[in-house]
Amino acid sequence: MFELAMVVAIALLFDFTNGFHDAANSIATSVATRSISPRVAVIAAGILNFVGAYLSLNVAKTIGKGIIDPHAITMDTILAGLVGAITWNLVTWWKGLPTSSSHALIGGVAGAAIATTGGLDVIQWAGIRTKVIEPSIYVPILGFALAAVLALLLAGRVGRYLDARPGPLRGLQLVSAGFVALTHGTNDAQKTMGVIALALVVSGHHAAFVIDDWVIFAAAVAIALGTYVGGWRIVNTVGRRLSDLDLRAGVAAQTSAAFLLWRAADFGFPISTTQVITGSVLGSGSKRRWSGTRWSVAGNVAVAWVITLPCAGAVGAMYAEIGQVPGGTEIIYAFVAAAVAVMIVRRRTLFTGWEEEVARSDAAAAAAQVAAPGDATKPRRRSKAIV
Repeated sequence: MFELAMVVAIALLFDFTNGFHDAANSIATSVATRSISPRVAVIAAGILNFVGAYLSLNVAKTIGKGIIDPHAITMDTILAGLVGAITWNLVTWWKGLPTSSSHALIGGVAGAAIATTGGLDVIQWAGIRTKVIEPSIYVPILGFALAAVLALLLAGRVGRYLDARPGPLRGLQLVSAGFVALTHGTNDAQKTMGVIALALVVSGHHAAFVIDDWVIFAAAVAIALGTYVGGWRIVNTVGRRLSDLDLRAGVAAQTSAAFLLWRAADFGFPISTTQVITGSVLGSGSKRRWSGTRWSVAGNVAVAWVITLPCAGAVGAMYAEIGQVPGGTEIIYAFVAAAVAVMIVRRRTLFTGWEEEVARSDAAAAAAQVAAPGDATKPRRRSKAIV
């Protein structure tokens, strides 16, 4: 019973890290375009994440019984996979990389399962291919294309008309941001539900895969709290570093992402909301002859996407090996406790206030604009030709 309680607690901790890791998905473009204040944005996103967790269970079923054979693993396998996913989430969050929490969870649990069983048969490779890898390739591409089309439709005369009357456009962006937060809860909170339900089957508390009401409620609360805490590092990458977003581009990106996330949840695809919103931001920012997008940053993000599954798998396998040595499970518990303690003690450093960061960024941008004209007026020396 103690082991099950610890696995459930660590699964909810992963859900919490998923919330602050993916807070950028629903609010980055709204904050970047100044449509809403950061604090109001995270509160609204947290509430909508909670509501979205109740809308569907298709993704939870995919995670719980469509990726790994539940009869071939143990509780230690699930524990190692969860800690591996949390570790990868924390590392990429610290670096400001909008990677996939979904892939971190799937990779961590899969790597731990392979390490504990010593074989590859424990993985349902058809499910990995059709419901994880393939959607992670074509859904961000669809997001890029759909956002680019929407951004073009909002350009030209329509764009000038909307720029003169920004009120309706700001309202549309808030609606689209809310839809993203809602679909994020529908997609991402279910992944933790699936893992907890899987743990109940493995521990013998349930004979078949069933998602209890308390599991839905706990996962919804955890991801909502994590979203409220937020993660400015990734918001800054998605909302500011990837592309120079204006109000119209923000609406196009969020509308595209929300639509695709909603459809993915219907099909039970544990798709990465981070990848969908990032692809949409790239598409909406590319309307200015590709110059609106910083492709070097996009390249770093793409590399992080590619390596998340194998790297999280390797970390999960490492924790699985640790768990098999005498006292290994206690070592893993101690690591998790230390990570939580660091987050609590250094919360002001790790989770810097949203308003302070926005104000700081605005002040830096204003200083740069003031300095630029002065630099431009300085006479330039002509270099002498070398004969």
